Amino acid sequence: MLRLVRQCAPAVSRTRTYASISSSSPINPNSLGPFQVFDRNAKRIQKDRSAVREGGSRSRTVDYVRDEIADRLVERFQDIKRKFNTVLDLGSGPGHFSKLLDPETTQKAILLDSSEKLLLRDPDSEFEVEVERINADEETLLQTIPPNSQEAIVSCLSLHWVNDLPGVLVQIREALKPDGVFLGALFGGDTLFELRTSLQLAEVEREGGISPHVSPMTDSRDMSNLLGRAGFTLLTVDVDEVKVAYPSMWELMEDLQDMGESNAVVGRRHIIHRDTLAAASAIYKELHGNEDGTVPATFQVIYVIGWKPAPNQPKPLERGSAQTNLKDVL
Repeated sequence: MLRLVRQCAPAVSRTRTYASISSSSPINPNSLGPFQVFDRNAKRIQKDRSAVREGGSRSRTVDYVRDEIADRLVERFQDIKRKFNTVLDLGSGPGHFSKLLDPETTQKAILLDSSEKLLLRDPDSEFEVEVERINADEETLLQTIPPNSQEAIVSCLSLHWVNDLPGVLVQIREALKPDGVFLGALFGGDTLFELRTSLQLAEVEREGGISPHVSPMTDSRDMSNLLGRAGFTLLTVDVDEVKVAYPSMWELMEDLQDMGESNAVVGRRHIIHRDTLAAASAIYKELHGNEDGTVPATFQVIYVIGWKPAPNQPKPLERGSAQTNLKDVL
């Protein structure tokens, strides 16, 4: 677990056919569209604004979380001993992951993001590989990327904002060539639990009720099930945490805004009373504060790897076919 310290410094929604209703049933491509949990257009606007605020300097200042997680994700990518002609970076932002690609193993990175301003924030000179940029919505991947066309698809901190995660995983599998690989990193359910609990307690105290301010997120068990139902094989799912220390809750909320990670839940409150925020800040420091006066923010990250099935992939032996008795080994 890494602990970072933050220093104090002076889209239109669409209905698609890939939705899945039950968490235990197979994915039905003929089911109705997904529940609209997130306002995708509002999220695109938030990302656009964060990319151009103060000429992009504030956006670059808060790259520390995404850069750290991209670095951990690329380590997993480098464990795959294969050379790729292209890698599709889904929900790439300015290319945190693609900037780390080695030209010896990857010839070209395709960056795809719904925010054009964030997509174009950084010049090609910051990449070691050839770069192509596509401004498109991650939720409608197959409208942009042909089926069976990609050797590898990577998503670094983007999938926690899609409305139909099972459907997007199906589209990713369809876009991959046989024996193609998908690697993803997305925020898990314990992300920002300190902020969530502090705001809830403050709202109950000051306003007599609560409303969602931190987005609902998945957990590792959900991701394992969803990848399997989407048709991936040879699954790997692991969880890690990044803890960041902030001077107070106010700096955390400011950084989240500059990251483009503000609340985008449909039906969200657009205004929080200042006395509620002041109470939340005090509760945050009292319940979660560090001994040095800072407050921690936890980012739980779920890393996933899945492969599109192919005839030449290794497969487990049939049950009972082992030639060695386990008792003899132990």
